[in-house]
Amino acid sequence: MDRYDVVVIGAGDVGLGIAFNAASAGLKVALIDKGYVGGTCVNYGCVPSKTLIYTADRILETLENAKLGIHSTITDIDFNAIMQRMRTGVLSGRTSIRNAIEDSGKIALIEGEAHFIDDHTVQAGERKIRGKKIFIASGARAAIPMIQGLDSVHYLTNETLLQLEKQPESMIFIGGGFVAVEYAHFFAALGTRVTIVDRNRTLLHFEEPEISELLRKEMGKRIVLHLGVETIEIKRTDNGKELLVRDIESGQETRIRGEAVMVSAGRRSNADLLKPENAGLETDGKNFIKVDEYLQTNRKHIWAVGDATGRAMFTHAGDKEAEIAWHNATNRKKIRMNFGLVPHAVYTNPQIASVGMTEQQARKEHEILVGRAQYSDTVMGAAMIEQAGFAKAIVEKNTMKILGFHIIGPHAAILIQEVINAMTNGGDMKTITGSMHIFPALSNVVSEAFGNLE
Repeated sequence: MDRYDVVVIGAGDVGLGIAFNAASAGLKVALIDKGYVGGTCVNYGCVPSKTLIYTADRILETLENAKLGIHSTITDIDFNAIMQRMRTGVLSGRTSIRNAIEDSGKIALIEGEAHFIDDHTVQAGERKIRGKKIFIASGARAAIPMIQGLDSVHYLTNETLLQLEKQPESMIFIGGGFVAVEYAHFFAALGTRVTIVDRNRTLLHFEEPEISELLRKEMGKRIVLHLGVETIEIKRTDNGKELLVRDIESGQETRIRGEAVMVSAGRRSNADLLKPENAGLETDGKNFIKVDEYLQTNRKHIWAVGDATGRAMFTHAGDKEAEIAWHNATNRKKIRMNFGLVPHAVYTNPQIASVGMTEQQARKEHEILVGRAQYSDTVMGAAMIEQAGFAKAIVEKNTMKILGFHIIGPHAAILIQEVINAMTNGGDMKTITGSMHIFPALSNVVSEAFGNLE
């Protein structure tokens, strides 16, 4: 039996943060992972996807130059070079992390699939590891829906897509969430004929309705959208795959063909691999680990963070959870994790960023004011000839506290940061409106939205 002060299950960004904090405190640390160090973010998520998507953004910018009086053409797109640049970045990140673990001299990296034997003991391969404190950062994987014939055809996920050696001529995405719209943007920009099929009537149905509608309108110019449909069956054809989809309301059936199919229908917990029942850990209906507001499980010496809990499945949220969980495990005064302030961005075209409540959510509990500003209301937005993008502010009427903010348009993920900072530091909109904004910077769209409250 190997004994450690701290056992961390999962060597992604989130687990690594806890492991390095524990090592810095002079504790004996075991870090267990069944895959590559760096987890989803480095290997299958943020790093590879954004490397590819940046290329797509550059392609669209080049093609849209004509509206500025610049006539440019793209003579060639080297798919293999684009994919290799992405893989090089992934390998570099993975190598840097492994080197950092080795250089620490205090973290034992144990490679193998882990499962609980009891609430203090984990087995990985032939090794049994006992920990005084255990942190679960086991992550999640692609959820594969029950579709007739799916198990008999070759399909892509966010992991296997990254190994493509040849650009598909046509591609069907099953799902209309984050992963689907981002990769659909990438492949459509490269010239692949892209189709999205989804059960929801809108893309990104959890966003503000007007944002989802604008995204549908803009993506519909480049991508075939079949929304509000259920995928009934998939089968192989001579040239690829064929999907049978049925409209959920009308029942009308349509057959869709494509060379490649990517399943992007949500995420599934990795907790089933851990045998949490052996540790007496509580899980929810989707097998994610249950935690309280301090990220502690029903076992007082076990915490769960990141995608393992199924909440706010973003790297930045997981990093904050790791910070809070480590604090709570080592300090008497506890800190709560505020999931209401977790922002997110979707790197499609147009780009989307959101934080806090939607208008519908806010109206249920608050008397609110809502303000909007088009990009074109600002000097820089007009100079860019950005006619569709906008920002939307949601404020509590009596206190002027910011309840939510939503942007769709160029640089949305950058523009929203000052709102995130304001909300984190108390949420009074005067933090923003009382500050000077450089004129005529694009950031004026944020202050303009607050200036148009009604």
